[in-house]
Amino acid sequence: MKRPALGNLIASARRIAPFAWPVFVGQIAVLAFSTVDTLFASRASALDLAAMAIGSAVYTTVFISFMGMVMAVAPIAGQLFGAGRHVEAGEQFHQALWLALAASAIGCSILLFPQPFLHLSHANAETSVKVRSYLAALAFALPCVLLFTAFRGFNTAVSRPKIVMALQLGALALKIPLSAGLVFGVEVGPLRVSAQGAVGCAVATAIAMACQLAAALWLVRRSPFYARFELHRRLRAPHRASLAGLVRLGVPLGLSVAIEVTGFTFMAIFIARFGTTPVAGHQIALNLLSILFMMPLAIGNAASTLVAQRIGAGDSADASRIGWHAVVIGALLATLVGSTVFGLRLPVLRAYTSDAQVVAAALPLLAWLVVFHIADAVQIIAAFVLRAYRIATMPLLIYAFAIWGLGLGGGYMLAFDSLGVSPAGLRGAAGYWAAATVGLVVAGFGLCTLQYFALRRRAARPLARS
Repeated sequence: MKRPALGNLIASARRIAPFAWPVFVGQIAVLAFSTVDTLFASRASALDLAAMAIGSAVYTTVFISFMGMVMAVAPIAGQLFGAGRHVEAGEQFHQALWLALAASAIGCSILLFPQPFLHLSHANAETSVKVRSYLAALAFALPCVLLFTAFRGFNTAVSRPKIVMALQLGALALKIPLSAGLVFGVEVGPLRVSAQGAVGCAVATAIAMACQLAAALWLVRRSPFYARFELHRRLRAPHRASLAGLVRLGVPLGLSVAIEVTGFTFMAIFIARFGTTPVAGHQIALNLLSILFMMPLAIGNAASTLVAQRIGAGDSADASRIGWHAVVIGALLATLVGSTVFGLRLPVLRAYTSDAQVVAAALPLLAWLVVFHIADAVQIIAAFVLRAYRIATMPLLIYAFAIWGLGLGGGYMLAFDSLGVSPAGLRGAAGYWAAATVGLVVAGFGLCTLQYFALRRRAARPLARS
């Protein structure tokens, strides 16, 4: 791979930016859901924050796994859109809705019966009760979230990310006052709601997600933009070939995302064994890194859209160029942002909580922030570029080795000193974060290597008609 000239890099950045910034703002709105919940729960009680950390780990594992599968609509519809096959792209959206409904049935069952996760976390009886109620409320949110994911993936594919951003911001505007009222209790005239703690966060999420989905479906039926895709028609019946295509790509994508996410959410479950303060510190540190992750995630989404559309248009050289430039741009931005936040880590943590013990628990975890963030940026952008080429199986294997093997497995050995050789500074939560950083570095290197060799030996595949 030749090093991109500065002029070409800037030109690619200008093409990526109009797609990336609405995705970035929208994802920040989505992440703000958990940020708001973390802030409110931390002020309710350490018990509520610990219950939310475990419950959100379970929900995130379920949601993100199925979200990755439903988002397979994006590269498929993007290639069809780039080829000018609008009606076929619309067909993919309808099939993604069916896939989301099937995934919801499975996901809700897991959320309503979370005992395996509670067993892994060694949660006490009081925490377990809160976690169960928290997940029961989120079981009502999951179908709305996955159906909206199909809407989001399709709009990303057809270069319409701003409408998704607007709906996500609207949901956040509804979520904040709902969470505040339900967490701490509210009295408005004759209406009185008692304080629900962490469970109130989940109820607020379910209400906001239902309203967001209703607005999205109304737009699909009413906006003239979607007429070319024939989305105004009634929901089309399941189409075996289209669903099979979504599943073939979506299953490895979903598993890849599941591995990536569970590598970190299971950290919370295992760290919970050390007590409420360590898991609360981990929750805050993870939330901070998740905020930083939104920028490379937005760049990855934008690059994937442009690459898929250029593949559909038959311009493989431009597709390859955009893909590589996106990786470089993401790495440069991650270096700048990560270094800045690391320098301000103490005041940033104090903005989350005034509990000195929780701040002390989170502070050592951020020692890995800069390298963690750069590696995270590189791996996610490379993964999105590969998705645009419908390459999903090898990234799955890379993730399994790097995130689960090195990150989660290595973290367990360090944190619990299972081999008897862990340095004192790497026991407990810090051991997980050290191993997770190594896993991300390996994942980034492996995915970039795969991108190089895969694109070198093959031009864009011709787009087969369903």
